[in-house]
Amino acid sequence: MPITRSASRATVVGPSNISAEPITPTPRIPTKRKAKENTLTPVTKEKKSRATKTALEVSSVSQAQLDEFQRNLPEPGPAPVLVPAQLTFSFEEAKKHLIDADPRFQILFDRLTCKPFERLETVHPFRALATSIIGQQISWIAARSVNHKFVRLFNPSLPEKVTDYPESADATSYFPTPQQVANTDLVILRTAGLSGRKAEYVRDLATRFADGRLSTEKLLQANDDELAEMLTEVKGIGRCLAVDMFSIFTLRRPNILPVGDLGVQRGMLRWFLGSHSPTHTFSFSPDKAGRNVQDEDELSDEEVGSLPMLNDTPASSKMTSASQTSSAFDLSSIPPAPPATPRKEDGTETQASVASLPPPVTPSVEQTLMQVENSAGYVPPPLPAGLTASTLHSRLDGKKKIKGAILTPNEMEELTASWKPYRSLAVFYMWAFAK
Repeated sequence: MPITRSASRATVVGPSNISAEPITPTPRIPTKRKAKENTLTPVTKEKKSRATKTALEVSSVSQAQLDEFQRNLPEPGPAPVLVPAQLTFSFEEAKKHLIDADPRFQILFDRLTCKPFERLETVHPFRALATSIIGQQISWIAARSVNHKFVRLFNPSLPEKVTDYPESADATSYFPTPQQVANTDLVILRTAGLSGRKAEYVRDLATRFADGRLSTEKLLQANDDELAEMLTEVKGIGRCLAVDMFSIFTLRRPNILPVGDLGVQRGMLRWFLGSHSPTHTFSFSPDKAGRNVQDEDELSDEEVGSLPMLNDTPASSKMTSASQTSSAFDLSSIPPAPPATPRKEDGTETQASVASLPPPVTPSVEQTLMQVENSAGYVPPPLPAGLTASTLHSRLDGKKKIKGAILTPNEMEELTASWKPYRSLAVFYMWAFAK
């Protein structure tokens, strides 16, 4: 039956005895858009509230208050006792031991300076640990900037920007004493760009040095377990990373194995694959020193304020992506190596460069290593029971991980057994294979 439509109604056209009733469209009922649920957990809300409160406190510090603080700086206290610029072992003997264990180490010693054990200088443990905390989980350039602002709080005569130093000047010559930092308000420390937690961590560290719970003498005399116990009591310092790095780079202990460092694990996987897999190549990515840079005061408290502690795993990291999580737990106890080594006018390296990691090995070094591995007389170091070249490949590709790691502590102990008692030197070179 035909239907005639008009703008206002539709009628059915048919026999005259059938009445035509208008068809009224069903009215459209407006719907309310469902409000977006608040998915923030109580813990996240508390962190955001704390970060906002701290930011407001920092912004409320006037230049006049800073000037007053700097006119009346806390007393520096007694002169610090430094770690002497000397080794407790023979470097040449250590080299010979590692080369006997694996001839490939000869190439690394010839091509890459073993900085912690060859570039010796005096250093104060407080400075090393404070700089370590300041530089955690941010780029080398951002760490250098925040560290300079922190130092300049206590010495306003320094140039405003670290890049303004003359080439002949040593930008690392001054550092505040524990007594000065311990007697400084947290809100003042925050004006240097430190996150709220890092300011707390640095001041807690300073307080322990100021009251004698920590001292250079105690740290030098402690064995590895005692050292770990003393340092892990400090807020923000964990055994798996910070204590081990401090032992290698500041105390220059020769037999440290950082079993919790993914960078060392990756380097070891590549090192041992090179000798057990003919098809393996190191395939290095560009140096991470060139990654995007952010100042710490532009990052959230969650991103930079929570430092890795004992038994932390990448899965529990607060970084926002898988790649960030991995990098956050690689080498995070000291700032990443700068793209170029800063030097004084006389050609010697500054303290900041001495404490840096090795650069990634170059293709020429890789080729030389492969020549040794393929030589007739080369005997590869044995793999522990249960580890094969295929297993190492799977671990390196991320197909088989063990609770967030790619090598277990026991596997690392077995793989490095022949490096004892000089594992620290070999570990330093493993970071060159971790990039």
